[in-house]
Amino acid sequence: MHKTRQIKQRSTLALFLFTLLWAGLVARLGWIQVVATHHFSDHDVDLVKSAVKQREQTIKLSSGRGEIVDKDGVSLTGKEERVLALFPLARKNLLDEKAFKEVARIIAQPEQRLRKQLQTARQPEIARNEKGEPVRLTTEQMAQINRLALPGIVAITVAERYQENEIARQVVGYIHQSPELVKERYLQEWKANQMTLATQVGASGLEKSFDRFLQGVEPDEVSYYVDGQGHLLRGLDLRHHAGHNQFYPLSVKTTLDRTIQQQLEQAADESGLAEGAIVVLDVTNADIVAIVSRPQFDPTKLQAGDASWQNHATKQLAPGSVFKTVVAAAALGEGIVSPTDRFLCEGEYGKFGFSCWNKAGHGSITLEEAFAESCNIAFAKIAKQVGGDTIAAYAERFGLGAEVGHVTAALFKQEQFRQLSGEEAGRVFSPAVSREDEGVLIQTAIGQRDVRMTPLQAANMMVTVANGGRVYQPRLVSHILYRDGGNFFTFESKPSPAKGIDPVTAYKLRRMMRQVVENGTGKLLQQAAWSVAGKSGTAETEKNGEPRNHQWFVGYAPADEPRYAIAVVAENRPNGSTHLATKLFKSVVDRLAFHDHTKSLDGTAGASLPK
Repeated sequence: MHKTRQIKQRSTLALFLFTLLWAGLVARLGWIQVVATHHFSDHDVDLVKSAVKQREQTIKLSSGRGEIVDKDGVSLTGKEERVLALFPLARKNLLDEKAFKEVARIIAQPEQRLRKQLQTARQPEIARNEKGEPVRLTTEQMAQINRLALPGIVAITVAERYQENEIARQVVGYIHQSPELVKERYLQEWKANQMTLATQVGASGLEKSFDRFLQGVEPDEVSYYVDGQGHLLRGLDLRHHAGHNQFYPLSVKTTLDRTIQQQLEQAADESGLAEGAIVVLDVTNADIVAIVSRPQFDPTKLQAGDASWQNHATKQLAPGSVFKTVVAAAALGEGIVSPTDRFLCEGEYGKFGFSCWNKAGHGSITLEEAFAESCNIAFAKIAKQVGGDTIAAYAERFGLGAEVGHVTAALFKQEQFRQLSGEEAGRVFSPAVSREDEGVLIQTAIGQRDVRMTPLQAANMMVTVANGGRVYQPRLVSHILYRDGGNFFTFESKPSPAKGIDPVTAYKLRRMMRQVVENGTGKLLQQAAWSVAGKSGTAETEKNGEPRNHQWFVGYAPADEPRYAIAVVAENRPNGSTHLATKLFKSVVDRLAFHDHTKSLDGTAGASLPK
């Protein structure tokens, strides 16, 4: 009896505990389903939205990120395209064979390819042709497809951030998904749930430097909803979620001229420029009119280790005889040498194994002639007279050895805001060497050894010479604009803190640069559409153990009334090869001249320029 009573007590207790546990589970489920449906757990999860989202598939019409535009407001970050969207969640509803065939007929694509893409897709996709390109639709095709009302197949307008054959790619840069960058740049926003770790952030170019301003409010999306069997949810089948903020996202307005940029990229490719850069600045204020960087860069196909995103216009490299401009400015500015002073070039210089490119020597030659002929021996002797400290000081006067791009002291809690991401400073002397060592000095005089300069710095140096000695900060962005076109912030063009050179020295340099084209190493440019003044350069280097040359030509045009300062560099050219930079410089000048002529005739840029 006692044992039977114990069994009953234990059974009663177990039943009570089970009932209590069951009641707790029911209460918990009731709480979740009735009270906490929109604010579940410490993470504040909305269970209703999450349940619906399990049967939702979404395609972005636009990321919601702000645009980067040229000086006339034309987008440099893609454009809207009419395309066919395929939603795989709704494929069970595709029972109308006739309507499906009609879609394939309208877009002029094989039915089997279209059907296969829909059947194998895991996420919503854009219909693509045999080359993998989006099938682009006309307005009429779009209307015809949507009248068929096929579930899961809809013609929409999307804005792809990066498109094929887009221009100024290294300038624009690219975005990518990086949880580490989100935490690093936007820790407070992430903690406040204003940003997720899946947010795409700028990784290079203007996408990076202006990332905080380009970040969008919310994307523009189209979503399909189906039930567990894949049938469309009544009333929720197709929904459009659009951002309605009047002022955001912001857009970034650049100083780039789209027509000139496009034509100079074409010139670079037609010339065979595999590696290098072209920079064109407005002489009046150093605004960046165009920047071309090669090798070409595709932000949609970037692989690990691919450095094609780097902007070669802001990367430092040996300038060769282009640096003789600085040496000449120091000699003239300090009154150490005059343009008519003579030097003897016998092809060799003393004990250092230093030679002139003209092995026979130039004989007795003036500074003006030495500059035009790019005589190494004469400039080695001039540098010895001038001294390393003075050469370094004049380099600083031109802004060399520092980043020259536009900087804003304070911009919405960002101190020393720089428009150009990744710009390098360059240098004249290495800190480890003596500036008065003769061997160091003569190599420095011809832009070799430790001397480094970016194409942007070289073009800006030409602005200084053409502008009477004043130094400006090259500006790439003029405004940040609200979505409705209102002004959010203006970046005024402004002078550089660099001292510059005196007007008389600038005038003498302009005369000498004109002689380079009339009687020196730039004679090819006598055939250009505008008169040209400038300086050539060839810097010895090596790549993969093989000797190579960086070929330069920098200058301005027209020579008498300068409008554009230009720097062209062709990197890592084989020894003995044609001076590609001079040839390409002529093409740049011809296209700029034609552009300005056409614009003066009708007020618009020419549609096509001479090759």
